[in-house]
Amino acid sequence: MMKRVDVVVLNWNGWQDTLACLVSLQRQDYPYFNLLVVDNGSTDGSVEEIKQAMPALELLQTGANLGFGGGCNAGIKLTLARGADYVWLINSDATVDPGALSALVRVAEKNPALGAVGSVLYEADQHDRIQLWGGGTVNLWLGRSQHRTSPGPLDFISGASVLLRREVLEEVGLFDQATFFMYWEDTDLGFRLRRAGWQLAVADDSRVWHKQSASLGKRSPVLDAYFTRSGVRFLRRHAPVPSIAIALLLGRMMAKRMLIGSFGRVRAVFKGFLSA
Repeated sequence: MMKRVDVVVLNWNGWQDTLACLVSLQRQDYPYFNLLVVDNGSTDGSVEEIKQAMPALELLQTGANLGFGGGCNAGIKLTLARGADYVWLINSDATVDPGALSALVRVAEKNPALGAVGSVLYEADQHDRIQLWGGGTVNLWLGRSQHRTSPGPLDFISGASVLLRREVLEEVGLFDQATFFMYWEDTDLGFRLRRAGWQLAVADDSRVWHKQSASLGKRSPVLDAYFTRSGVRFLRRHAPVPSIAIALLLGRMMAKRMLIGSFGRVRAVFKGFLSA
C-alpha cells in the first residue's frame, strides 16, 4: 500500500522563493502527497501573493513568527492529525527534482528502523556543486558542528529537506520550539531520534537545490546571534562537558569574525551567548 506523505513548506517574508519551491513540488512524480504551506507571521504580503498565485493551495497562518521549529511544528501537528504516514519538510528557498520525494520514500520503506531520511542538497546557483549530503555531525567535546558534503556517518538530518516517519514524531516528539527559535533544532531532533534507537539515512537520488539563509543573508549579525544562542543551548543539553564545548564554540566564532574585522558580528555572537 502506498504511503501518504504530507509536504510542509514554511514561509516567512519570502513569497517569491516559496512560489518557486511550490512549482517544483507540484511536479513531483510521487502520486500520494498533500501540500501545506505554513506562513510564519509574514509582513511582506506573502499570504496574499501566494493565495493569488495558487488559490487552491492550503495555507496555514500561525499569526506570529514562531521560529523555524515552531512554524514547522504547526504544520506537522496538522498533517499528523490527518493521518500522514510521513512528513516531508522542505525549505521555502529550495527547488526540488521531480523524483526527490519518491527517492526519499523508497529509502525509508526499505528499512523500518529509519526515522529520518535526507536529500542531497546542491547550491542553487551551481547545480552540480554539493552543498550538503543530507546533514552533518557534531563533536560534542569541541562544540563543533560540521556539514557533510560526501557520504558518511550522520548525527542529524538538515531541516532543509527531511522526510520524517510518523512513528518517530509520535515517540520522540517534534522540534523543541521552546528552546530553539532558529538553528540547531534539527540537530537536537537528530540526537533525540538516534538516542531513541532510530537511524538516519540519505537518499542520494533525492536532489534539492537550496539557497542558504535567503531570508537573513549569509553574513547577518542576526544569524550569528541566533546560531550562537541555539548552539549554546544545544551543548548544555547534549555535551558531556558543556562548559568546555561552549567555550570552544564561542572562541572559534569570535576569532573568525575578528580576523575579518567584523566586530559587529563579534558583538552579535556575544549577545547570543548572553541570551542563552
